[in-house]
Amino acid sequence: MDHCRYDKGITLIELLVVIVIVGILAAVAVPVYTGYMQRARRADAKTALEQIRAAQEMYRAETGRYALQIQNTLDKYGVSLVSGYYNLSFTVALTNSFTAQAQATGTQAADGNLFINHLGQKWDSDNKYYPNSYSKWSK
Repeated sequence: MDHCRYDKGITLIELLVVIVIVGILAAVAVPVYTGYMQRARRADAKTALEQIRAAQEMYRAETGRYALQIQNTLDKYGVSLVSGYYNLSFTVALTNSFTAQAQATGTQAADGNLFINHLGQKWDSDNKYYPNSYSKWSK
């Protein structure tokens, strides 16, 4: 029997071509996936800030003022301070206004912080307001 020398398997060149193709695909897929995860985490923080604002408005409707401590909204309205990659907090000024903040932490820190106030105004750490400018609230 006469065997051809190419019947033994793949060549080094073929293996290198496959490795290069896989590398190119990974180079494209990893940044896309990372961006997707960053937007998903930001969406969680935006939802949490909206829940804090809603709880503050319910508290104000019942008591005539905003809660001075976030614990009051946690106990009464079940607002969660857990948002994964963000630390949630709020500050109250003279019981008639507040600003809630989602401070990005860990791998999300480069994304910046998100804010919402008693008027429903939303902005990011670049001072870009939603919807009037290209804010992280609109992404």
